[in-house]
Parts: sequence; structure tokens; C-alpha cells
Amino acid sequence: MRVIGGSAKGVRLGQVPGGTRPLTDRAREGLFSSLGPDRIEGARVLDLFAGTGAVGIEALSRGAASGVFVDSAPKAARVITENLRRARLSARATVRRQDARRALEGLSAAGERFDLIVLDPPYLTPPAELDPVLADMAARGLVAAGGAVVLTRSTRSYTPVIPLDWRPDRRLSYGDAVIFVFQT
Repeated sequence: MRVIGGSAKGVRLGQVPGGTRPLTDRAREGLFSSLGPDRIEGARVLDLFAGTGAVGIEALSRGAASGVFVDSAPKAARVITENLRRARLSARATVRRQDARRALEGLSAAGERFDLIVLDPPYLTPPAELDPVLADMAARGLVAAGGAVVLTRSTRSYTPVIPLDWRPDRRLSYGDAVIFVFQT
């Protein structure tokens, strides 16, 4: 796995923690081509269920102003920190080892708003866990006006309940991964 574009292009990212299924290089390349540079440059990015941090790191490499990486697994948090170091992007990033909902609560309390939020939860995450995360994001106003939310799912998993004020923008398919892009 490597960074596809931007200032860290070609940097190889560290070993994927067990139980983590990162987006492939091809899927990330397609996603960022679809989003375009205008949505990335200067953006504040939140990478939830970050795993290796590959998507958020790609955004930082392509000119995002800052990134917050959230994953509850200690090994994932260590890998994200190491990957940010390898890509020389640590100064613009914060890594939080927290449950997604607790992180959203803290970010909201701090008045944070994000231009791009990426959610790449495990495909087997049940509706009772994922749907409330999406509802919390919308209710807490964490997506800036005109921002985008990217959600990855398996072609074989359920499609979660999407907040009413998020409008579908794109649906991209790569192997068994489906990437949904919503606008606010």
C-alpha cells in the first residue's frame, strides 16, 4: 500500500494491522479523482474507523489543511502514527484512539467542523453500531456546509440509514467495495 498522489506520492505505508481492510490503491485513486482537487486542497478532514490512515493521509498529501484520524484499536493508532511520520505529515494531523461515537462527541464539544469526513468501518459492523454514528455526525453538525461524507461498504453488506440532509452525489464500485459520496 502506498500514497498515490501529492507531496507524499510513492511513500509506502506500514503493515496493515490484523482485522483491518484498507481501501485498495485503485479505489483510493478513483475516489480522489472523483472528488477532485478543489474539494481536497485546504480541507479539514476526519478519517473515522481510520485503520491504517491511508485515506486521510492521501487527503493530506493532496493538500488538505488538517486531518483527524480516529480508530479504537491500539495497533491501528500506532500504525496511523507511523504512517503519518513516514509521509512527513504528522504536523498537520491528530490521531485519536477512541470509539467513533465518543470521538464525535469530543470533536463536537470542541466546535470542530470538517469539509471531508471519511468512514471506512469494518464491513461486518452491524446497523445498531453504524447507523447511530451517521446520525450523530449529522445531529452534531460536524460536516461543514458544502462538505462531503464518504462511506465505504461491501457490496454484500447492508446500506446504512443516511441522514435526510445528505444528498447522494456518487456511487463508486471497486471489486467488492462500494464507495458512497454524500454532499451536505
